[in-house]
Amino acid sequence: MERLKNMGLKKSFFVLSVICMVVSVVLIFLVMKVCNEITVFYYPNGEIVIETDGKGIDASRTDPGQSLPGKAKILRAVNLIGFLLCIFLPFCGLGTAGILFYHMKLKTPIAVLRDGTERILRQDLDFAVAAESKDELGELCRAFETMRSELLKTNQELWQQAEERKRLNAAFSHDLRNPVTILKGTVKLIRQGKQDDQAIDRLERYTLRIENYIEAMSSIQRLEQIPVRQEEYACAMLREEIEDTVKALAPSLAYEIYAPEEGAVWVDHGIFLNILENLVGNASRFARERLKIRLELESELLILSVWDDGCGYPEGLVRNGPRPFGKMQEETDHLGMGLYSCNVLCMKHGGELILKNSEHGGAAPSAVLLCKS
Repeated sequence: MERLKNMGLKKSFFVLSVICMVVSVVLIFLVMKVCNEITVFYYPNGEIVIETDGKGIDASRTDPGQSLPGKAKILRAVNLIGFLLCIFLPFCGLGTAGILFYHMKLKTPIAVLRDGTERILRQDLDFAVAAESKDELGELCRAFETMRSELLKTNQELWQQAEERKRLNAAFSHDLRNPVTILKGTVKLIRQGKQDDQAIDRLERYTLRIENYIEAMSSIQRLEQIPVRQEEYACAMLREEIEDTVKALAPSLAYEIYAPEEGAVWVDHGIFLNILENLVGNASRFARERLKIRLELESELLILSVWDDGCGYPEGLVRNGPRPFGKMQEETDHLGMGLYSCNVLCMKHGGELILKNSEHGGAAPSAVLLCKS
């Protein structure tokens, strides 16, 4: 039976037809034998009486319960049945071969292919097409499974591209929000006549930064593809930008900044500012009264730490790390991309984002950047 399942369709149909025809011939032989036995039983000596109408009947074997005309009817009935069975049995053999061929070779693959087609039409590709036989329909099922897997792969790639584009757009919007906020605050101070000496420089610097950021983001398909361009920057300048960022994003909070006044570091300035603004902006949302920002240089590492006196990070966030569109609470004005964007940018800069809670309460993230000259 297993060999028959693995045969080709033509060969298997031929084999089934031959088997069924042989069985039909055997049955015909048995029928003829039975008919002959019946004839011999009623006409053992072959003695026939010719009646006036030309029909012959046996006259050698009669009994009180049956007349000669009755025996003639039995003989005609036996001959007719034998003749009809000789015609009917071969057709039955061919029909049986067709039925067996359908159930053994066609029924299961056709049902599998029909079910698979219906599921694909419903946009459901999460299934597998089993190919149990090695015949033409088995090859068709395997080809169908290959097509399904390729469709699933293509759909997954399209979904991933859509998700990456969604993340990129969200990161783009999120990362532009902070420098725009700083620009708006600086413009407001200028209008009120309260600007400091660096206000115009800050406007120029942040405008150029936004321009460079837009140019960089317009040429990539994923956030991970953002280019890294390290240049030398004075630590005093970075400290000044930290203070400007805190004043703009957390104006109502007290703050402390610890940063070296001397020395320089090779860093991607745009990435550094993005990380700084995301961490300070995130901390300002949950801090109660104050922030602490620390900038440290350790060998080739630049470490930026931001502490707030808020409620701290959830255990799941510390354990699993940031996820895109992950929000600590349902807020419509935040995209949940800040920490995820920081994490990606830190890795692009050869470092990592470390999320932890302070022993004294509050969140205390650290952004570690690898800075090589």
